[in-house]
Amino acid sequence: MSLPAGTAPNNTDIDVRAHQGKERRHIVPRREDDRNRHVYRLLAWLLGMTFCAVVAHRQGGGYRGWVWGVLAALFFLGAMRVGSRLFLSGGRGLSVFVASVAAALLLAGALGLASSEAEPWTPTQMAVVAATVFTVIGVWLLIRQWSLGEWLAWVAPLVFTVVVSLVVASGSVLHALYADALGFTPDELDVPGMWQVLAAAKLLSFLSPALFVPAGWGIAKHIHVAFLRPGELLNVPLYVVMQVSVIGLVAVLAINSAQDAVDAVKHAARERKEPPPYFGVQPEWTCVEPTVSRATLNVQGGEVHPAHPYLFFGLTGDTVLLWNAVTDDPLKLPAGQVRLLPARDGRATCGFPARRWEAGAPVS
Repeated sequence: MSLPAGTAPNNTDIDVRAHQGKERRHIVPRREDDRNRHVYRLLAWLLGMTFCAVVAHRQGGGYRGWVWGVLAALFFLGAMRVGSRLFLSGGRGLSVFVASVAAALLLAGALGLASSEAEPWTPTQMAVVAATVFTVIGVWLLIRQWSLGEWLAWVAPLVFTVVVSLVVASGSVLHALYADALGFTPDELDVPGMWQVLAAAKLLSFLSPALFVPAGWGIAKHIHVAFLRPGELLNVPLYVVMQVSVIGLVAVLAINSAQDAVDAVKHAARERKEPPPYFGVQPEWTCVEPTVSRATLNVQGGEVHPAHPYLFFGLTGDTVLLWNAVTDDPLKLPAGQVRLLPARDGRATCGFPARRWEAGAPVS
């Protein structure tokens, strides 16, 4: 402030600090945003050091191991350089000590030195940890900057996923994809509501990798990247591209999840092994004994051979849902024309006189 005329000039030896009882006279902390940036940089250097140390540990004592070890040491020096500047002035020794302790804890955990039962991390696990930290920080920064319109824009995919998962085809999207890949309809697979909710939660979990995109957006906005400034023409198309990528990634992960489950069931059917369940759908080996003659049996999807068991997917109304492992096609039979008996396993032999029935003999 300008002083009235004739008064003494401002003193230049005055320093104003918050009086909280925690500050030391020789330590001057940074402002909040500046301090956070230094913490993020320190964390990045420490993660880079840990990743290189994990790869060096995997490589052993060869040439590649030494190269990765040197890189880990360089990352450690970079972390110490950033860590020594956590305060605006003073406190350098304390900062270096805290950064060193953090580095030691990360290395002990990643290399399996924390306990005798702990196992060393793999480079893939380290990459997942780095991506998780990046996503958490980025999403947190993004939420701090959200306006009402941005809340609606980013929450929209979440709401869309919930609505589609719980409404489409009177069941979840995962069950619909699973049924379609097997040649059934979603209505034919009678799935309890609890499993539909769990499948919906699984579908929502597929949004986790998609959060990597908005996390990058949040970090870019936090460091004021030029093309994200208000009024830039690239904002709208980038927004649209990221929204489409989020929905697209969720769709791809959902399709892959259902297809992997279907492939596992088909493989178990061909190998005559125990089939895996999928969110409440539990196929089981069942002997199918027709109670009518072969000419009268109304079968859809192929021929029935009662000598061996089939995978049974349940009843829908008056229809029995089976899977033909020979042709990789579904079989649908009227429930009133067959008798279902549980089979010991897929390699068991059913006791029905199949030869007489296949020859057209009457059924007793």
